[in-house]
Amino acid sequence: MTVGPIDSPAGWRGSALRESDAWIARLSAADEDEIVALARRLRATGKPREALTLDDADPGRLGDLLRGWRDELSHGRGFVLVRGLPLDRLSPDDATLVYWALGLHLGTPVPQNLAGELLTGVRDTGADPNDPSTRLYRTRAEQDFHTDGADIIGLLCLHGARSGGESRIVSSVTVFNEVLRQRPDLAPVLFEDFCWHYFEPGMEHPIHFVRPICAHRGGGLNTSFIPWYIRRAQELPEVPRMSEAQLEAIEIVERTANDPELYLDMDFLPGDVQLLKNSVILHKRTAYEDFAEPERRRHLVRLWLTAVDFADGDEQLRRGITLE
Repeated sequence: MTVGPIDSPAGWRGSALRESDAWIARLSAADEDEIVALARRLRATGKPREALTLDDADPGRLGDLLRGWRDELSHGRGFVLVRGLPLDRLSPDDATLVYWALGLHLGTPVPQNLAGELLTGVRDTGADPNDPSTRLYRTRAEQDFHTDGADIIGLLCLHGARSGGESRIVSSVTVFNEVLRQRPDLAPVLFEDFCWHYFEPGMEHPIHFVRPICAHRGGGLNTSFIPWYIRRAQELPEVPRMSEAQLEAIEIVERTANDPELYLDMDFLPGDVQLLKNSVILHKRTAYEDFAEPERRRHLVRLWLTAVDFADGDEQLRRGITLE
């Protein structure tokens, strides 16, 4: 297979973006007022969160902002950091309700686990990070660079950690181009099928599925990468062994993604909303230490959204977590 470099606005380098904060969308005082008003309107419907419609979630003057964020995700850098959700004027429930409503204008929520959760708390539950059934977002352990499911990944920060837990992102387009430059023999390997492991509480046995790390979709590059899922699949007796080239390909993606020249760190603050286009962004979280008081512990809220008009999306992933 012959592959070439990808030319895309999503192929940015962290060293260049660190020179400005143009990628941060700061909410104005008028925007904050509109968000508080939206929370009141949503409560007044009396509907449960998942029964809300787009009409219920009319964003008012925030509509232009939402269209701009979505355009940046679809056609631009592939990420936005929205800063300034007024947590001092909203209860945690109202902040989450507004976050859900804004998300409806970006895409359609899809399940993040087999329990069917559409809105998931990202916090330490005390789960063992070494247990194969543990999803690492339920622990304090580091999560190296990876992708999630769906087309858009949203995170709302309600509380930060005592220390650590930094958010770090990297362009998977740039990572691929660097792999191609450094090891042109390994770049085509990323388009081969790899076996992936999946196991979560409630499942009787682990399962595996097959998919490549990279694929051409809709004229762009779609990257899907959870290296510990791929390595864990090798523990299943029915899964064929990876070739040396496949092992090397995974390692060079990890090494390249962790190049300080390429990645971008985000100072993720309470009231921030991080939006990532899953097909073109790898994200990472460092390990963290939490506060002793339960009410102060790190708490993020995650949305997975399908955007069927994103041409470089993946039909399997955009359904979320399902065994169908």
